[in-house]
Amino acid sequence: MTSFLTRSSGTRRVAGALLALAVAAGASPAAADNATPAKALFGAAAVPSAGSPVPYGSYAKGCIEGAQALPVDGPNWQVMRLSRNRNWGHPELLSVIQRLSRDGVREGWPGLLVGDISQPRGGPMTSGHASHQIGLDTDIWLTPMPNRRLSASERDQMPFTSMLAPNKFLTIDDSKWTPAHARLIMKAASYPEVARIFVNPAIKKRLCETWTGNRNLLGKVRPIYGHDAHFHIRISCPAGASGCQEQAAPPSGDDCGKNLAWWFTKEPWAAPKKDPNAPPPKPPRAVTLADLPRACSAVLAAAPSGAVAASAYAPSPAAPAAAGALLPGQTIPVPRARPAGR
Repeated sequence: MTSFLTRSSGTRRVAGALLALAVAAGASPAAADNATPAKALFGAAAVPSAGSPVPYGSYAKGCIEGAQALPVDGPNWQVMRLSRNRNWGHPELLSVIQRLSRDGVREGWPGLLVGDISQPRGGPMTSGHASHQIGLDTDIWLTPMPNRRLSASERDQMPFTSMLAPNKFLTIDDSKWTPAHARLIMKAASYPEVARIFVNPAIKKRLCETWTGNRNLLGKVRPIYGHDAHFHIRISCPAGASGCQEQAAPPSGDDCGKNLAWWFTKEPWAAPKKDPNAPPPKPPRAVTLADLPRACSAVLAAAPSGAVAASAYAPSPAAPAAAGALLPGQTIPVPRARPAGR
């Protein structure tokens, strides 16, 4: 069975092998394994399915058929974290990334460091994201691209650089944030295909305070926890993609009022009150293939496209970590509730 090309993770190898054997024996993927978490099954696919690019489901519960790869190197971009093999997406998103890489140079940005897009067949990721499942989301680092090509090892090990002041998760560090950061984000917001851009609340606040261009575009820029070292671009469902579930449009205007102010109150960050008499909560059930759109079973079982995984690139010696960067394991608080309109 050649539908799955597995990578080094033991969990992914086992999940992929079990599903492949079951499908080869005549079972549907859904019947083959309804107990295995969907993230293990989709994480085991190292290359996309053959066919035209089609997203199915929602940004946080879906998959993509016929995903295409963003080349790991372009004139004005470099793909990061190659070993994750998450540089796959819908061609409309890949076009947006490449356009932003060109426009960014004109805005004084030296080039894009591109983070996660989607797995080869989309679906739930083995780590790191709830969305990025249908090839319509991408992360763009807020670290400018160096004036040289990074090695594969550097791309895997280079730490993120937060735009926040040390130990202050809602305050911009003025020694790192520049007008070019603002121009890059707002250039992405200007594209009609872009539905939302997620940033840390402090970044949204700084944009609200300083942006003198089209203020209505600020409504697309949505505050959310994290996103202090990268911004997240989400495009709308492509025309004709009837199986793709669109989000409601963000609020009109710049939305620099009460929705943003909420993030700077105590409410989002207060620890929830616990009832000492309440039974311990049950752990959340893992999402399985049966929870995803029916088309995702076919996407998972489909023949491979013949594309080459990003993880096939040989690693090179690593460079030292950048000074002042966010170190592995550093985190910021996560709110206990999310406001409407993400």
